[in-house]
Amino acid sequence: MWSGPRNLSTAMMYSFGARSDCAVWDEPFYAAYLARTGLDHPMTDAIIAAGEPDPAVVAARCAGTPPHGKTHFYQKHMAHHMLPGDDFSWMEGLTHVFLIRHPARVLASYDVKRENPTLSDIGFEQQKTIYDRVREMTGTDPVVIDSNDIRADPAGALRRLCEAIGLPFDEAMLSWPAGGHADDGVWAAHWYGAVHKSTGFAGAEGPLPETGEHLAGVLAEALPFYEDLRQRAI
Repeated sequence: MWSGPRNLSTAMMYSFGARSDCAVWDEPFYAAYLARTGLDHPMTDAIIAAGEPDPAVVAARCAGTPPHGKTHFYQKHMAHHMLPGDDFSWMEGLTHVFLIRHPARVLASYDVKRENPTLSDIGFEQQKTIYDRVREMTGTDPVVIDSNDIRADPAGALRRLCEAIGLPFDEAMLSWPAGGHADDGVWAAHWYGAVHKSTGFAGAEGPLPETGEHLAGVLAEALPFYEDLRQRAI
């Protein structure tokens, strides 16, 4: 699952993690991304210490057998964690889905946790790049799903998603225990407060939020990438 931050990505990981047949991995490349870029994120040192800083090792695990004896392996990837020049060959043979959200909603949410995000922080351009790479690699159009559609009708949207990727729908995907997931990344303490209180998907979203003049430029940059993928959404 290729997403950006504040995209309903954690709730989707919890949804798949609620299936008895599915292992999950929370942002596999985060430690490698921070180690390679030197960016200052909340909890940077802890994230690098807890994760795997070598992207080749991470990629091999992503392409390998699902852990814990599970049949399926849900990987919650942030698109911006992949850097220019990275080897994408590990992606062959895997099923790829792109989770999108209107950039105004992403920016309004992200700015609360880490101020003044840039286009590279929120992953829209990288999502489109990876989408095009997967499309070229597989010769088919990857699945795209909009978080707004999931929030509006979780059961219907998840049924469509499961059908699109050849996975039987499981009612267990609609709820999970409050308090987080055992496979949360160490960064959950900073980012996952709201979803830790949840036991299922929140209701339909309201009107688009005001993002403020300081984010207007980033919003204008992100919109074309979102709109391109939005027209492909199931």
